[in-house]
Order: sequence, then structure tokens, then C-alpha cells
Amino acid sequence: MPSRVLRTIAVIVAATVVIVTGVAWSKIRSFESGINHISSAALGGGGEDGAIDILLVGLDSRTDAHGNPLSQEELAALRAGDDESTNTDTIILIRIPNNGKSATAISIPRDSYVEAPGIGKMKINGVYGSVHLEKMKQLVEDQGVDPAVAEPEANEAGREALIKTVANLTGVTVDHYAEIGLLGFALITDALGGVNVCLKDAVYEPLSGADFPAGWQKLDGPQALSFVRQRHDLPRGDLDRVVRQQVVMASLAHQVISGKTLSSPATLNRLQEAVQRSVVLSDGWDVMQFAEQLQKLAAGNVAFATIPVLDENGWSDDGMQSVVRVDPSEVHKWVDGLLQDQDAGKTEELAYTPSKTAAEVVNATDINGLAASVSTVLTEKGFAQGPVGNHDEGVLATSQVLANAVDDLGAQAVSKDLGGLPVTADPTVQPGTVRVVLGNDYTGPGSGLDGTDPTLETVDPAASDSTGEDAPPAPSPIITAGSDNPDCVN
Repeated sequence: MPSRVLRTIAVIVAATVVIVTGVAWSKIRSFESGINHISSAALGGGGEDGAIDILLVGLDSRTDAHGNPLSQEELAALRAGDDESTNTDTIILIRIPNNGKSATAISIPRDSYVEAPGIGKMKINGVYGSVHLEKMKQLVEDQGVDPAVAEPEANEAGREALIKTVANLTGVTVDHYAEIGLLGFALITDALGGVNVCLKDAVYEPLSGADFPAGWQKLDGPQALSFVRQRHDLPRGDLDRVVRQQVVMASLAHQVISGKTLSSPATLNRLQEAVQRSVVLSDGWDVMQFAEQLQKLAAGNVAFATIPVLDENGWSDDGMQSVVRVDPSEVHKWVDGLLQDQDAGKTEELAYTPSKTAAEVVNATDINGLAASVSTVLTEKGFAQGPVGNHDEGVLATSQVLANAVDDLGAQAVSKDLGGLPVTADPTVQPGTVRVVLGNDYTGPGSGLDGTDPTLETVDPAASDSTGEDAPPAPSPIITAGSDNPDCVN
């Protein structure tokens, strides 16, 4: 059976979609009017800073947001099968600060082993379902309540348990709740005209229906569903699946916020129908206030991140389940730091990785092979390899890093990794590229003069701890919605 998953919505709420494209306030109201609203006693009232924290969850539902069964044609197109589950396989905490200038979406892997308040330790994707099931048994079997009457109350109990669990894990009080069923992601993707993605390698995985070539491509709704559903045959399993969800969300958000997809009434009507059919929202949202907070939102300030994990292949305390182990105290600190950095406008810095910079290395000394040696150092640190060669004007006394701008993040990173070389602006250097010029004063990594002995085998102390256990996996990348070209992923 295809792995149970849920996908996401284009921006969070239809209000986000319409305000950033200048659509009339009446259109916001029309989006909201047909959405199914629910109540939850577990929600907060917003922090003192006015920030809005939203929990977005995905349910493996064979019904729409109003409880109507999906048609056989829809189930077939989505490769959904007949079995239904109340597992919440997509769990995303979203922060919109009071100034409306940024948005942060924090994914929680579905198998994260967490403390559920009042329940105990379990996989976070099972919290909603286990509480829902217990409430149904209590109402139907013990009290004789009609199942149709008991279902909404059981749903509310499941939602409240999940909201409390996410708040306990992250240290963030959830103000609003958004839920989407199996159909929603495909409908919204199609309403927006498809989604652009990029794969590092071709994939073929029949369980999810993922069958895509390497490179850039545009996917329709059902294809995008397969893209984010796949977790088998991925290097990091579910962690890579989470990254796929994020790149799809980032691409959709970029399309919406940059105003490229909502120029026609027909597109808006399709989007309205998709949202109203597939999204459930908690009561109490002031749509006008929420929309006003988003007026200054730019795509480049929307970031998607994943909580840090200790072990993506860990075991539950009883040794009976494969889980993703997390440290709640570390998650608290990480979430707090990320949100503070986002509030300070550091999205681009947070999302930077060396792979986004190609490093050209030029040898301006008489030392043969120096440029190649330094290029190898930078490649091992994750920078893309650029041309390697000799300086056209012969030997130079000083070394430097040339970049299109002095504050270029790639240039700053290269400078740091090579021992603090000065950075100089050079308009001939293309953005995304740096040029390292090695002069006679260079004694940094790769020179053989930096105090290291390359003949000695070294052990990275981070590779294992004193007990011999594996180190935590590398952090997932932080992805933004600021680019026309989506990041290539596994």
C-alpha cells in the first residue's frame, strides 16, 4: 500500500493567497465562507508579541474537509487505496511574526518519538489517531453514542492531543489549527497550474508512484502527491521525504507570493474551490488582521526547516518500534533560535549552504599544485568546484577572495574556511561564484603550512561519542521560497 502521507496547502490559508496579489477583501471573505471550521480548547490566544503560530497537519483521509467520500476516480488518480488512517503524517508548525515580514514553517518528522502529555511516549504521527480511537470506544462502546455523533467529538480530542504534544515538543503555544485531507494537496497544486521541482537523480518507486527523471520538471497534482509521498529508496528515508514536502511548499509559495499564478479569475475560482473542499480551519481567526500581517511578506523571507534529530533509525524505549529519536530540550533551543533569527531577517543566512557557491581557485605563486590542493579543500567542505588554474599576471604577494559583492555569503564562507582571507568586490565575478586568488602570503588549508600533517589519519570527534554510538545525522537544509529555480533534492 502506498505509504501514508499528507501533503500541504499552498500558503496556509486562502487569505495569504489573495492578499499578496492585491485581490479585494470581499474575495478573502468568499474564500473563508465555504471552509469547514472547527473548535479546539487547546489553542492559545497568541503571544504577547502578536505573532501567529499555526499547526498545519495532514490526515490520510478518504473524505473531503466536509466528510464527503472521495469518488473512485479521485482515489484512483491519487493512488490512495481503500484503507484509511487517522495518522497525521505531515506536521508543520508555522510562525507569522507581528511585523508580517517573514514566515517560518518547521516540519516535525512523522516518526519523531515524543512525550504526548497525559498519554506517554509514542510516535508523534500516532497521537491524533490513538486518542481518536480511545474516545470513539468510550463514546460508542461504553456510552452507546451513535458513531456519527461521536466522530466529531473524537476528532476534537485527537486534535487537542496533537496540539498539546507539538507545543510540549517545540515550546511554542499553537494559536490556530489547519488540517487538510488526502485530496487537498493535489487539488491546490492543479489550481495553481502545477509545481516546479528538481531532482538530483532519477527515481522509480512503485509504492508511491514516483517515476521521475533527474533535473527540473513541472508536476501536476497527482504527480506532486507521488513526489512527496515517496520515502522508500531515499538516502535519508522520511527525512528526505520531509525535504521534498518543503521544496514543493516553497515552490508553490513562490508562485503565489510573486504574483505569477493568480492573474485570472479562473485560477482564483479553482483555488477557492480547492481550499473550500479540502481545508479545515479552527475558529477564531481574524482574517482581516491576518491578511494585514502578510502584506509585507516577500517570498525570500519564507523559510522551511526541520527540527534536529538524534537518530533517524532509532528505537522506542521498549525496543519494539523503529522511531526518530529527538531531544526535546535541544528542539526547544533550536526552535527558539530559528524563530529569533527569522524575526531579525536572517532568512538568507540561515538557508545558505556551501553547495550554492562555485569556488574558482587561481594560483598566483610559484608553488606547483597549490590551486588544486586548495580547490580540493573547498570541495570537501561542500563548495561546488569551479575552474582551477594559474594567475594570468604572474606572482602576487597577497591572497584574497573576489566576489560580486563584499557581503556575498559564499565569499564570507570561503574566506572563513581558508583562514580569514580578505574579501574584495569584483563585478566581473558572477553571483553564486567566488574566485580565490592565492598569493605568496597564503598559509591556510591546502598549503601544507597550516600546522596540519596530511599524512596522518585523523578521526573526526563528531563522528562518534565516547560510547561508540553514531553521531546525529546532518541537519536538513533550510529552504526558502525566494527563487525561481527550486533546490535539487534527493
